[in-house]
Amino acid sequence: MGGLSLFVGSLLLLSLHAADVGDRYQDGKVTGEFLEKKEFPCHSLSRDNYTCSGCIQLHESCAWCNHPDFDSKKQYARCDQPSKLIEHGCPEDSVENPQTRLVIDQDEELSDHGEQIDEKEAVQLKPQEMHVWVRPHSQVRFNVTYKQAVDYPVDLYYMMDLSLSMSDDRDKLSQLGDLLAERMQQITKNFRLGFGSFIDKKIMPFIDPRIEKQLSPCYNMQCPPPYGFKHQMTLTTNTAKFKSEVQKAEISGNLDAPEGGFDAVVQALMCNEPGWREKARKMLVFSTDAGFHFAGDGRLAGLIEPNDGQCHLDKDGYYTETVKQDYPSVSLLHKIIKERKANVIFAVTKEHQDLYSQLSQALPDVSSSVGVLANDSRNIVELIASEYLKISEKIIMVDNANVSDGLVLTYRSRCLDPASSLQETNVCEGIKVGDDVNFEVTLEATHCVDKRDFVLRIGPSGLDDALVVNVHVLCDCDCEREDRIVHDSSLCNGGDLVCGVCRCVGGNVGKYCECNRPGMSTAALNEKCKRTNESAICEGRGICNCGRCECIQRLNPEEQISGEFCECDNFNCPRHDRKICAGNGVCNCGQCTCKPGWTGRACECPISTDSCLSANGKICNGKGECICGRCRCFTDTPDGRRYSGPHCEICPTCPTKCIEYKPCVMCQMWKTGPYNEEKCAECPFTVIPVDELPVLNDTTSCQFVDPADDCTFYYLYYYDEGRDNATVWVKRHKDCPPPVPVLAIVLGVIAGIVILGILLLLLWKLLTILHDRAEYAKFANERLMAKWDTNENPIYKQATTTFQNPAYQKQK
Repeated sequence: MGGLSLFVGSLLLLSLHAADVGDRYQDGKVTGEFLEKKEFPCHSLSRDNYTCSGCIQLHESCAWCNHPDFDSKKQYARCDQPSKLIEHGCPEDSVENPQTRLVIDQDEELSDHGEQIDEKEAVQLKPQEMHVWVRPHSQVRFNVTYKQAVDYPVDLYYMMDLSLSMSDDRDKLSQLGDLLAERMQQITKNFRLGFGSFIDKKIMPFIDPRIEKQLSPCYNMQCPPPYGFKHQMTLTTNTAKFKSEVQKAEISGNLDAPEGGFDAVVQALMCNEPGWREKARKMLVFSTDAGFHFAGDGRLAGLIEPNDGQCHLDKDGYYTETVKQDYPSVSLLHKIIKERKANVIFAVTKEHQDLYSQLSQALPDVSSSVGVLANDSRNIVELIASEYLKISEKIIMVDNANVSDGLVLTYRSRCLDPASSLQETNVCEGIKVGDDVNFEVTLEATHCVDKRDFVLRIGPSGLDDALVVNVHVLCDCDCEREDRIVHDSSLCNGGDLVCGVCRCVGGNVGKYCECNRPGMSTAALNEKCKRTNESAICEGRGICNCGRCECIQRLNPEEQISGEFCECDNFNCPRHDRKICAGNGVCNCGQCTCKPGWTGRACECPISTDSCLSANGKICNGKGECICGRCRCFTDTPDGRRYSGPHCEICPTCPTKCIEYKPCVMCQMWKTGPYNEEKCAECPFTVIPVDELPVLNDTTSCQFVDPADDCTFYYLYYYDEGRDNATVWVKRHKDCPPPVPVLAIVLGVIAGIVILGILLLLLWKLLTILHDRAEYAKFANERLMAKWDTNENPIYKQATTTFQNPAYQKQK
């Protein structure tokens, strides 16, 4: 069976979260690491808690190097990612990195049939026991499967209010005993029945104080004295005995309406007399037609001692503390029902249904329900059966995890819909006998407390079935064990060497306990090596030696770290063109000190403006300012002009002198244009004829069409605003269009018209022929279809007329 458990356990581990690390075998047991570790800045561990245990408690991905020489040469953090520790030179066997793992100890198969007498107990929960080692801030996921077994044992204890108003209910219950057992055996064949009764406390004002009424409180009839609770019959399969015990139960009476049923619930659940089986569903039927007393009501009778929630039954089954202790509180009922894994069915009359529904909501989930009882309890059988099914068909996974202990359990499940996605829930409904319900359980250790070992019980509410999870929280390192601590270590100047770091004794402090500073701790000395409270020790670039920083020397001898707190250096200054201080200055504690003639944050700006001079000798052509050796042109001037170019010589929005110079160019070069000889002589410049216009800076090119010959001419000018002088270059040859072939155009137009006319005539002729052919074809078709008949014309008369002489007689 043990081999089978290991095999099933391995299958369970394989079904864990997708991010889980693969399973493995170790010492013959199944183990595993779960939930991928996210990288965390482990080196941020506070110096006040700079220990191995403090490191592994910081985050699940953090590890500690316990080798004494690890940080002797370079100030690497002992608390870091395992891969970084090894990369920085820590031997693998010196890395303290406790691993989260899980081992399943018991994983028996779920049962299909419940417990029979003297047979094996039913198994409804799988697995049954496991061990978990978990790091702080780490999670472990595992699956728990619940299956409601066939014929699971049920112990039903019927607890009845036997005050005078319930006499007819007692008689009816006695008659229905066999029917109740028969109906419950349809649900489960493993069924036992017990019986108890209650009335109220035998003390004023709950009963009549007169002696004769205490002996017989019933009116117009004799009845026994009242009592708080009496256990009448131990749980049994003998239904005939149940009928007999119910019929023998004596009716009594009390003075006020509410009854003392809470005392009865506590005694029935806490005492062994009812004979509850450990592996069975405990059902308690609470039948009454009245309300209930609860904690505080007993003070009316002077009962100030709280109910202790313990068993107090004598040999006859009577509750002995009924006149000594107060009634139980609702919270005490909640606690006992939860601890005993019991289910309570309140069978009450209609007028008290709302009261007991509110009470049911205050009790543990799924542990209670309320049914309406007929006046004579004739419906008690179906009431118990329906309420039992209502309770058993709903499952709520509960546990005893405590947030204050640093353990949190969460649940996800698909319930009975395997095609749906996992939902955050610990409740599933509609569970029938034989149904499998799987829950994904996540165990998280949020923080460490003084206690390290915990026993968690996870199982369905109202049942004794539970998965036992033995949890060990990994808050400590192996190197912190007493047998691994080096006392009076020479490396620590007489202190203790713990996990590679010194733990000083006496008045010495410091990394190696080398500083004799009585009254000061290593943490206090380290604070003196911080520039601010938030800064790292020696800015992370030096070693704090007895409260003073010793800066680390870099491999490049030209790179120096300096300052009281190692906060300065000569290699972390602004760069320009990949050069520190642009090569025009010296780096001094993060700032550039520029050489003469240079300025700027990185000494990248020359003080001289020579690079900004334009061709006219002005800085940025007078249209901008020289900043850091470059022209920044004006982009928004009062006249709306905008300048650009290396020296602000380009002005796309400025008007040109092309139109102004056009008449002078035309008259001087080609004797055309609007100017005569006199006007032409007054032009402010003389053109320079060239074959091709030169390419010059700060010049403007112009082109126009001469209306005299429709030719385009080109010229270029440079205007010196300072001297008000213009130089004009003109291209000698114009670009004239070729002459227009007028005759060819006229002839072409005429030919086109003639050809178009001919084409139109041909088109008309073609259409006419087609039309005539269509008409002839139509005529021919009609002629073939015609029918010709020979008839005499009705208006036709012969040309001759024959008359007979009436006097003429033909001779015989």
